Amino acid sequence: MMKETALDYSVISKLGLGLPPIGVYYDLFRPAEVPQLDKSVEKSLCELLRYAQETGEPFYFSDENKETCVGKIMVGMDSFPPSAESGQIGERLGVFNSPRCNARLYYSVKRLKQGTVNYVSFVPYDKITKDPDVLVFAGTPGQVEPVMRAATYSTGVNYTSESTAVMGCSWFLVNPYMTGKINFTVPAFIHGPHGRQLWDESTVLVSVPYQWVPTVINNLAEMPLELEGHESKEKYYSEFSGILADLDEEMKNP
Repeated sequence: MMKETALDYSVISKLGLGLPPIGVYYDLFRPAEVPQLDKSVEKSLCELLRYAQETGEPFYFSDENKETCVGKIMVGMDSFPPSAESGQIGERLGVFNSPRCNARLYYSVKRLKQGTVNYVSFVPYDKITKDPDVLVFAGTPGQVEPVMRAATYSTGVNYTSESTAVMGCSWFLVNPYMTGKINFTVPAFIHGPHGRQLWDESTVLVSVPYQWVPTVINNLAEMPLELEGHESKEKYYSEFSGILADLDEEMKNP
């Protein structure tokens, strides 16, 4: 049984994001406190993330719901047919010049083990009661910069971004959960989200797996969200040169 969260997610409101971050949960058993997505709603998995952002209401998705792309396969509710895994689709979409190029992706794109997840819940951050498996932020690079900085603020961890031209839902929903690494992606680089026009072309998605959620949330509350050096080019140079001058002075008598 997952414990109630001890984190204060309200700090997220200070980021001024246009879309609410969404907590994603992968469950074998039916979630007790989240309603099922209405069966009349037929969307792809990546569209469901956007739908949760738009409605601001929690819901879960299961095999009982129709999914219009590869989402069920990514979360272990279904499997690819040979025609897909052989790379036939990507060439016909014009994304790859041959099936073999498309086929390579099926060895690198992460998928949850089939049969291990029966329910995928999407919960807006202001309704989170239990820490999510993945917390997904969306915004312009400037808006989500503090989220990335919150990860490195107390750890020094590097920023990483990994994705492929197709099957983007794996990279911002499944991959972080399976690798335990924060991943940022640009939806406009990925065929499905781009074609479905799910987000503005300037949008960056930052996916934070559960291991990193406490670090990110706690550091967002502790660190300055807006840095003086980001206010203007003049302030950047002034602050940086001032720090160097101070260090030069201190090093005269280390």
